[in-house]
Amino acid sequence: MTDDPPGGFLTLGDLEAAAAAKAPPDVWEFVQGGAGEETTLRGNRDAFHRQTLRPRVLTGVDRVDLRTTILGSPVAAPFFVAPTAYQGLLCADGELATARASSAAGLLSVYSTLSTRSLEEIAAAAPERPRWFQLYLQPDVDVARRLVERAERAGYRALVLTVDMPLLANRDRQLRSGVAVDGPAPIGNGPDVHSPPRALPPDGGRFTLRVDTGATWDVLDRLREWTRLPLVVKGVLTGEDARQAVDHGAKAVIVSNHGGRQLDGAPATLEALPEVVAAVGRDAEVYLDSGVRRGSDVLMALALGARAVGLGRPVLWALAAGGEAGVARLLSLLAVDVATVMALTGRTTVAAIDRSLLGTPRW
Repeated sequence: MTDDPPGGFLTLGDLEAAAAAKAPPDVWEFVQGGAGEETTLRGNRDAFHRQTLRPRVLTGVDRVDLRTTILGSPVAAPFFVAPTAYQGLLCADGELATARASSAAGLLSVYSTLSTRSLEEIAAAAPERPRWFQLYLQPDVDVARRLVERAERAGYRALVLTVDMPLLANRDRQLRSGVAVDGPAPIGNGPDVHSPPRALPPDGGRFTLRVDTGATWDVLDRLREWTRLPLVVKGVLTGEDARQAVDHGAKAVIVSNHGGRQLDGAPATLEALPEVVAAVGRDAEVYLDSGVRRGSDVLMALALGARAVGLGRPVLWALAAGGEAGVARLLSLLAVDVATVMALTGRTTVAAIDRSLLGTPRW
C-alpha cells in the first residue's frame, strides 16, 4: 500500500478528476462553466490540440533552465498564477494557500478583486515573492482608487486591469443547473466592492458584478495618475486593442478570453496571440491565459511570442484536490512537464524558444 501523493493526484492529467471528487457540486459548476454553449471554452483546448511541436535530437539537454523574468522580476518558470475569484470556496485558506505555494515555487501570482481574503492578508502570507493585484474598475471612483492605493501600500508590484467584463455574460450551464454558488461567498476586499454570488432563485436570476460599464481607454490614463505601479491590461484578443493599451501606458497585456466565460464565439487565446504580439512589438510584454493545462501548452504560447502564461482553473482544481499541498504539486508537476518538453524539443533555456519549435497544425 502506498501513501497518497501530495495534493491527492499523481499527474497533471489526474488533477481535474481529483478536484471534481472533492469540490461541492454547486461550486464545481461555478468553476467549470463557460459562457453560452461553451464553444470558446472548448476552443481554448482545441487550439492547443491542433498545434504540433517539432522534436529535436542530440542537442545536449542535460541542463534545462526554466528561469526567466516577468516585468523585470526574476521567476523560476515562464508561468504564473492567474487571478481567479472566490478561492476560499475550494479550500478554507483560499488565496493564502495559493500565495504560500506559489511563493515557495518562486513564481509570480496575481490576486483578484473578488478574492475571499483581503489583499493585505495575501501579501502577509508570502511577502518575499512578487505579486500583482487584479482590478475590476468600480463605478464608484473612490472605491476603485482605495483598492489601488491599498495594493500599492501592501507591496503589490503591478496593477492588472481586467477589461473584458463590462457586464457578466450569459452562462448557460449555471442557469440550467439552477445554482451558481451556494450562499454568499466570503468577501476579502470589502463589502462595497461587489455583490457576491448567491444561490440562484427558481426564476434563474443571477448576481450582478458592479463594474464601470462606461469605461473607455481613458481609464488607463486615470490609473496612471493614481499609482506608480506598472499597468497590465487583461482580456485583450485583437491587435487594435493591444495597441490601444500600450499607447495608453500599459507595460504588458494578457491575451485572455476569461477562460471562455465571457464572449462565447471569441477566438481561442492561442489563435489570437500572434496578432497581439505583432501589434505590440517590443513596446510591451505579452502574456496568455485560458486553456493552459500542460507543459506543451506553455511552450506553444512562448513560441508564438508570449513572455509567460497564466494558470486559472488548474489552480482552483489544485485547491479543491489538496489545498496548499495541491497547488504546490500542480506547480511542481507543471515545471517538470515544461522542462521535459523543452528537452525533447532541444531547448535548454526559455530564451531559445521560438517559432521554429512549432510544426504543422494537425487540422
